[in-house]
Amino acid sequence: MSGERAAVTGYLSYALAAAHRNVHQELSRKLKDEGVQVEAWRILEAIGEESSMTMGRLAETVLLAPPTLTKLVDRMVADGLVQRQVSQEDHRLVHLVLSALGERKRDRVRQFVQEQEAELLERLGADKANLLHNALKSIAF
Repeated sequence: MSGERAAVTGYLSYALAAAHRNVHQELSRKLKDEGVQVEAWRILEAIGEESSMTMGRLAETVLLAPPTLTKLVDRMVADGLVQRQVSQEDHRLVHLVLSALGERKRDRVRQFVQEQEAELLERLGADKANLLHNALKSIAF
């Protein structure tokens, strides 16, 4: 590329965006039968990792803007997957926890995610997958 302008597909940022799009679309298709969006899966997993989580912490963890997150969590509460609980220590804080239904849904959806993870590992091989994961973490965090 020495001084010349590369085609858009030659940029690393383009390759990252294209890879994200493909992986996201593939996972979306797999989760569709469960009626779960990829973002909702991330929410189920994140809330399930901690005993309770605030909306602010959840927004950071699942990579969603607060207004988008609020709409999605409202829908998940209405569907009985997530419950809001007022903090006993600070009544201004609301914690999110998975309901029993939410835990079951997370466990079913996790199977699809793990299948996709295994497919990616098979396509890349363990060494390349580990290298890619570490490289992406160094950019993201």
